[in-house]
Amino acid sequence: MKKFFLAILSIVIILVAILLIKTFTYPFKKNNTTTVAEVKWVKNDSAIQRLSGGIKVPTVSAGDLDVFNYAPFDQFKEYLKKSYPLVYQNTENYEVNKYGLVFKLKGSKPDLEPILFLSHMDVVPPGDADIKNNAQDIFRPNDKALPAVTKVSEDWDYAPFSGAVADGRIYGRGAIDMKGMLFSLMESLTNMIKSGALPQRDIYLALGFDEEVGGRKGAKQIAKHFKEKGLKFDAVYDEGGLILQKGSIKGIDSDVAVVGCAEKGFLSAKIKVKGLGGHSSMPPMQSAIGKAAVIMQRLEEDQMKPMITPLIKEFFDNIGGTMPFVNRLAISNQWLLKSVLLSQLAKNNSTNALIRSTTALTMMKGSDGTNVLSPEVEFVVNFRLLSGDSVKDIRDHIKKATKGFDVEVEEIDNTREASAVSPTNVKAYQLIQEGIKQIYPNAITTPYLTMAGTDAYKYQIVSKNVYRFMPIKITDAEKQSIHSTNEYISIENYMKMIQYFEYIMKNYDK
Repeated sequence: MKKFFLAILSIVIILVAILLIKTFTYPFKKNNTTTVAEVKWVKNDSAIQRLSGGIKVPTVSAGDLDVFNYAPFDQFKEYLKKSYPLVYQNTENYEVNKYGLVFKLKGSKPDLEPILFLSHMDVVPPGDADIKNNAQDIFRPNDKALPAVTKVSEDWDYAPFSGAVADGRIYGRGAIDMKGMLFSLMESLTNMIKSGALPQRDIYLALGFDEEVGGRKGAKQIAKHFKEKGLKFDAVYDEGGLILQKGSIKGIDSDVAVVGCAEKGFLSAKIKVKGLGGHSSMPPMQSAIGKAAVIMQRLEEDQMKPMITPLIKEFFDNIGGTMPFVNRLAISNQWLLKSVLLSQLAKNNSTNALIRSTTALTMMKGSDGTNVLSPEVEFVVNFRLLSGDSVKDIRDHIKKATKGFDVEVEEIDNTREASAVSPTNVKAYQLIQEGIKQIYPNAITTPYLTMAGTDAYKYQIVSKNVYRFMPIKITDAEKQSIHSTNEYISIENYMKMIQYFEYIMKNYDK
């Protein structure tokens, strides 16, 4: 018996030794080994006022594209022309599908594959606050006026389309998502032209107008136009990642710049469940809504399996070296502790979304009366697909969850596979790292998975190097303001964003 326990003890000691050796020798990326002096930002009041004026134009996209109010988009196009005459005079610029805008700054070596920067001019509605007309002061008196407003929500410190500049911030719907990025690109291109710094390869800007409702008439058509012209881009840069302030990721005592090298797929299914209708005084043993409840419970309890994809492995390899010992132990020894690691990651909503195709029950409709049994109940389930799961996998998953019930399944919105994963060992990604070091030298830069959909997805047909990143450092509260109330961008973030894009434009081939 003593020999048996000694043998067990020896195995435990060897196992612990292996775990420790693997932990301390695991090739976590060494971050910030090169010291770069932070480029000091300089306040530019003119640039601030141009963004403020752009926010005042309520380019709201919501609902059906065919019933859009396009008048503000016409106003916005005119405002850009007035605000950036050098860009319009020194680039080849044109419209795609009337409201999509393309700008091309010619380089000295047109045979090189060009680079493309994306943004969109549309914004989501301001919520309870009415659309406020603060645009009159930026247009000539004979320009069309926009409707006046009568009410502003108490949740906004300043009216959502005021473009107010106060407390070191620029307020309004779209300040972050994403007129701030749109105007920073126009400012950067203007500065390039002013400096006479002719790039080697052509630089393109493509501005969509319906990203918030799917981008079908904007980005999709622009990407199709580029494809038909035979264009292939060395890099495509869009929104989708941010610089998370120190403390945002538990256990990491540093700012972390997360660069979206891929984005999740999308499938929303409306599931109609059939049952016996009638008066509630004589109900069946299981109503349609009861049957729907069983299906919904199946979907939530038996979710898609978690996995560590190559992109998420690279994410952990990048940030793991600065994490507490227990985290490093689990990451370094997935041969033994993968199930433990996945279990821990699944407990948090944010990290759970990194390791599985998520399931979200979002809408439900049944009877309109308290004493009426509906013969049909419908609900909507939304899946965000992780790379590694396919649309077919999700369809099979739904089929399994609805087995035994009389249902109709209809896919709504835009079903799409998860995006391709862009590489990190190419110039296009390395320039992002260099640009970040100019404005936040101590930030850790890491590839990441973008959860939400972006226009970038449409441009996979013209580039293998597609990256989603907006170079602004924000708090959790500021992140929550996107698509919510009291949206703003700090002046520091805006000025640094201009510096960042100008750096990439000027240094891509240096």
